[in-house]
Amino acid sequence: MPDLKSLSQLLVEFRDKRDWKQFHSLKNLIISLHLETGELLELMQWKTDQEVIALQADPGFQRDLAGECADVLHYLLLIAEQNGIDLIAAAEEKIRVNEKRYPVGLAYGSAKKYTSLD
Repeated sequence: MPDLKSLSQLLVEFRDKRDWKQFHSLKNLIISLHLETGELLELMQWKTDQEVIALQADPGFQRDLAGECADVLHYLLLIAEQNGIDLIAAAEEKIRVNEKRYPVGLAYGSAKKYTSLD
């Protein structure tokens, strides 16, 4: 199973074989990432929580969900590759930051933003 680095390399090879880097400015990649997250969101449109739970057992829904998640990941990988971001290191650092922002004693069971925790 590939790791993020090898997946990123595979994606870059795919892009470069098609001469698409010319279209991949940071602005365009971020816009495309946002559009793909919209497509992910569209899978939820007009559905109740119970309907979404039921859909999770549907193979067609799972295929669509996986495809949209992959599209989001692809753009995120391209953004990170272009800007020299190690996504694993960045994610680990963000967890450490959030551990300080959301101490268990204040955040446990709460959906409040860290600035609103008492």
